[in-house]
Amino acid sequence: MTPTYSPQHPLPCLFMRGGTSKGPFFKSEDLPSDKDLRDRVLLSIMGSPDKRQIDGLGGAHPLTSKVGVISKSNTAGVDLEFLFAQLQPDKDTVDTTPNCGNMLAAVVPFAIETGMVSPDSDTTTCRVLTLNTGMLSDITVQTPKSTRTEARFVNYEGEARIDGAPGSSSPITINFLDTAGSVCSSLLPTGKVLDSLWVTPTPELSGFEPFNIDVTCIDNGMPLVIFKASDVGRTGAESVADLNADTALKTKIEALRLQVSLLMGLGDVKNKNYPKMTLIAAPVAGGSLSTRSFIPHVCHDAIGVLAAVTVGTACVLKGSVCEGVAHIGEGNTVEVCVEHPTGEFSVELGIDPSNSQNVTRAALLRTARLIMRGEAMVPASLFVA
Repeated sequence: MTPTYSPQHPLPCLFMRGGTSKGPFFKSEDLPSDKDLRDRVLLSIMGSPDKRQIDGLGGAHPLTSKVGVISKSNTAGVDLEFLFAQLQPDKDTVDTTPNCGNMLAAVVPFAIETGMVSPDSDTTTCRVLTLNTGMLSDITVQTPKSTRTEARFVNYEGEARIDGAPGSSSPITINFLDTAGSVCSSLLPTGKVLDSLWVTPTPELSGFEPFNIDVTCIDNGMPLVIFKASDVGRTGAESVADLNADTALKTKIEALRLQVSLLMGLGDVKNKNYPKMTLIAAPVAGGSLSTRSFIPHVCHDAIGVLAAVTVGTACVLKGSVCEGVAHIGEGNTVEVCVEHPTGEFSVELGIDPSNSQNVTRAALLRTARLIMRGEAMVPASLFVA
């Protein structure tokens, strides 16, 4: 008996590292316009839900379960539009509500590699609109001339190093233009720089004694709940493996997350990837402060780009939970060195000289690399109604 042939549908893509994350990038026009179909396609491409993502491109970790979708912009003054999709290895969710500053670093290289942008100088700067939250950023990459053809290309080789990615690469600078209130209603969504909460067990989350905790709820590119590690009985120097195995701590953190999200105006976040939960402690390696970041249930090996920006912002706000913990310099331009389990992440913040509670600018350095170009294969049956 001759078997029935079931073709697969090819979708052009580039597989890229952006910062300390990686995943496939697509032109928007190459994906289905219908959101539900698009999400089914992305789940198939990444191999979710399956904790190993063995049947797709996903890397069995939230940091390698990400997708970028790029289009040229019709908005005046904007060059490119970026839709970020966060998938999870063992879930069937495609979340396009949060930002991702790491994957953002690969947007302009992707656009140049695919002919969406034509470089005409040694550096190319594009204004990028992140559709998830309406965030604008100016991203600059190095685009020198080829010594053989005179054509310009994206230079991936250089001396810039970022913790969480091996080796060195060409620098990519990201200047965020309007990150405050990216998902929440404002920079301080509860209206306070510091909130004191009483957290109690629930039928779903139990096994701990009620506890009181001070937190700073803040969104300067990423909704975060920041609290002292000592307030949950930890040092903040624990390893990622130890924290991921600490079921008692994770239960308390999740109970806090679900409760505080209501105060932040985020509603029920049981199935959301935000807010991220960030433990802080005094710096141990000469930085500004030490962090352990949950995204939201798995401890991050590093810290996200926009999470670092948001932590840095909390450090310069008087009265935040970071006060007395973080070591911060003076002036209208402050560099905050955010320590994380695999190194540090430095963020440069501009502060309004007339209002020290107003952060006017956030800039940082990332790197990216094109890993593979080709086609992602999707079962054709997905496209049959």
